[in-house]
Amino acid sequence: MNLHRLLVERNRKSGPIKVGVIGAGKFSSMFLTQALHIEGLHLVGVADLSPDRARAALARTGWPSERYAATSFDEALRTGGTHVSDSADDLIDVPGLEVVLEITGDPIAGTHHAVRAIDAGRHVVMVNVEADCLVGPLLAERARRAGVVYTMAYGDQPALICELIDWCRTVGFDVVAAGKGTKYLPEYSSSTPDTVWDHYGFTAEQLAGGDYNPKMFNSFLDGTKSAIEMAAVANGTGLQPQDEGLLFPPVGADDLATALRPKELGGSLTRRGTVEVVSSLNRDGTEVDRDLRWGVYVTFEARTDYAVQCFAEYGVRTDPTGRYGSLYRPYHMIGLELGVSIASAVLRGEPTGTADAFRGDVVAVAKRDLKAGEVLDGEGGFMVYGKLAPAHASLAAEALPIGLAHGCKLLNDVPAGAMLSWSDADLDDSVLAVKLRRELQER
Repeated sequence: MNLHRLLVERNRKSGPIKVGVIGAGKFSSMFLTQALHIEGLHLVGVADLSPDRARAALARTGWPSERYAATSFDEALRTGGTHVSDSADDLIDVPGLEVVLEITGDPIAGTHHAVRAIDAGRHVVMVNVEADCLVGPLLAERARRAGVVYTMAYGDQPALICELIDWCRTVGFDVVAAGKGTKYLPEYSSSTPDTVWDHYGFTAEQLAGGDYNPKMFNSFLDGTKSAIEMAAVANGTGLQPQDEGLLFPPVGADDLATALRPKELGGSLTRRGTVEVVSSLNRDGTEVDRDLRWGVYVTFEARTDYAVQCFAEYGVRTDPTGRYGSLYRPYHMIGLELGVSIASAVLRGEPTGTADAFRGDVVAVAKRDLKAGEVLDGEGGFMVYGKLAPAHASLAAEALPIGLAHGCKLLNDVPAGAMLSWSDADLDDSVLAVKLRRELQER
């Protein structure tokens, strides 16, 4: 029985799934667009530090004002409406709430919200990959003990990549590499919120018409977000990051199987069974033919000569040996597809991807010379970017995770291009995310 049929049947028998959303940025808006049209979901509440911002998001995505006019969560439950609040904790505690979508993008807040939701018996759809990358294995373990689902967000690249990897292994192919596409050039690693729109080419009219956060978009551009997402994939699938991190080779959809092979076979990978992000731009800035900027992929190797023969018979695009193939999805729709994770968690008790071990990490690297006494501004900012590393290498270097490189004072000078360490930052050990991260590292 498919998910949609299960959703309709659940709605008929016992009413809609009760959902709460924490955060009201662009990705939240994408889900809100669809929430009006998904049969069997009741958006009980939206919590954001700025309720006016949340209401504006609902209005911008086509909600009639009477649909989110409920003056309390009790009224929302009674009428089928939606209440907008500034308290995530109050939303999590709503009686009968089944699923919490964490969409703040803040790893510190996201960790707190996830723990609160899990302890309250709510399933958690963690759109906040920043928090998942920081402490995801511990959150997933906590959820299993509590009998709830902690899941990656279907529609975001990590969950879609995990789906491709699962397909690949289930049908009996060896995963060589998996990842996504993005727009990347090496010089983007030093991009700041002041330069990001020039790199993207957005017009003033485009920026005025949507919820465009320059720090968030800069984290996409400078490689940080790619590193975070690939760490999440590694932690959820058993793939191991390359020692060098992400190399961002320029590769089009037709060349995935050839380019994303081990170097000894003529490819770009320094390890099999790894994660990699391909760039939609050649190093000279020209566009890659049939780029995968918005998509995800997996490359795989046939185990038998008969499978190689089948590749040829069925027109699978392979490398020159015929043994390596690829499968890709050209688009991802992030918030528009979140209903899949909600339905899967509630109706099947299954995550659409979840961390099960600490294999990949994202370490903070200085964008410029940093001075003791400065306060770090985190992901997508002016001071640091995130670089993917195998977890064992990060631990050996006592590297500062990018998720904690925000709002803390530097204790030492750090030269441009150098990795920051725990000893460089004045961290507050009473913060839950810091505590959990230390616990993860001590295991």
